Amino acid sequence: PVPGRCAYFVERKKRFCKMIPAPGRRFCGEHGQQEEENDRKRIPCPLDPKHTVYEDQLQKHLKKCNSREKPKPVYFVQDINAGLKDVAEIPEKQVPLSSLSREELENLIIKLKKASNGLELRLKEQILSHQALQEALNDPKNGESAFKHLKQQASILGNMEKLHLLGPGRCFVEFGAGRGKLSHWVDVALQNVENIQFLLVERATTRFKVDGKHKRRDSIFERLQVDIQHLCLNKVPILEKKKLPVVGIGKHLCGAATDLALRCLVESYTTCCDGENEEPAPKRSRNDETEVAPNNCADNESNKDNCKPVAGIVIALCCHHKCDWTHYVGREFFKSVGVGPVEFHYFQRMSSWATCGMRETTTKASTSEENEDQTNDTEEHEQTFSKTESGSDTLQGILTVEERKEIGCLCKLLIDHGRIEYLQQRGYKAALQYYTESAVSLENVLLTAVPSPSLIPEPT
Repeated sequence: PVPGRCAYFVERKKRFCKMIPAPGRRFCGEHGQQEEENDRKRIPCPLDPKHTVYEDQLQKHLKKCNSREKPKPVYFVQDINAGLKDVAEIPEKQVPLSSLSREELENLIIKLKKASNGLELRLKEQILSHQALQEALNDPKNGESAFKHLKQQASILGNMEKLHLLGPGRCFVEFGAGRGKLSHWVDVALQNVENIQFLLVERATTRFKVDGKHKRRDSIFERLQVDIQHLCLNKVPILEKKKLPVVGIGKHLCGAATDLALRCLVESYTTCCDGENEEPAPKRSRNDETEVAPNNCADNESNKDNCKPVAGIVIALCCHHKCDWTHYVGREFFKSVGVGPVEFHYFQRMSSWATCGMRETTTKASTSEENEDQTNDTEEHEQTFSKTESGSDTLQGILTVEERKEIGCLCKLLIDHGRIEYLQQRGYKAALQYYTESAVSLENVLLTAVPSPSLIPEPT
């Protein structure tokens, strides 16, 4: 063992523990039971079995364990953005995609193509850039992975600028912020702009955050460690105080998180709160799946002057196979084209074919590179490969690789179009576009939305 370090040999890692023990001890607290003179028993922590604790100090540990339930922040409202909780139509047991017969699979594909009839199959390319990232893009020290992320961030900022969303007096809410890189570049782009604030929403504790790079006194950065499902932006103190127009942003916002973020912005935030005692919207019955519009600014003329719609939404979409019917905002659209929760379940699974359908031959060769990329930047979700999702074994002889890719893209498009319809029905001008090349990212679709003129209150 290294002098001054724990003398316990970790068999799984084939090395000695690197922890520093207490003065006069050979072992760290985790491996202290190995000391011959110490017969105290260590047990797994009941809150998180990944670590252990002395049995005689369990009660003391539970009061300070990092895994203990912490007090909820004021902006935590249980399931405010969750959507419907009870959907009686969904079968209790979903049959795996790999268990479908050839006929069942063909019927699903027929339904998919019928539902997609009339949709624009080829999205508009809007691959832009922004001056704020030019120096970083030209820096030879950045590797290929970093360069790809920078190109995506530059295009997102370019699209935001085209929609006139980069300006003074704004609050940028980054959903699924991770290390906060997208907000960082927005801050760089607005370095000479006043009255800017950033809210970085991330449910997990994140390492290697870039928040410390923000030295400007004019911009305010605040992290909200909360699941988007429970986030009520109206109750965030800094928004209550300043009441700045909100711009929702996100880079590769995984599956259902996109739907939760849209509902958070369009429904729970835009809802007019004229006081603490405002009556909530009436609850739906268990079997009523009709989407009921909230008491929002467009419908409540008496409170119209107190409310402002979200100034804009710019989200790079990702991981449609992680979508969920309960949270999905496009349920009405799906029903209007003759499909429902059962078909949605299969379509969201089949959507992974768009990015995994061709990967079986390249995955092993790129494993080491992907691991390095993930170490450098954990925001990227598209690296996940699942043989189950691609269905390469069960579907051989039924669908070719190209057919799987085409069907996967169609599933993603159908799911995304439901989101567009949702935003349009609430008065937003929404669109989908390719914001980067597929060689840079296979998840290369950007959702943008700005309020239509009728939603913007006239200045008083």
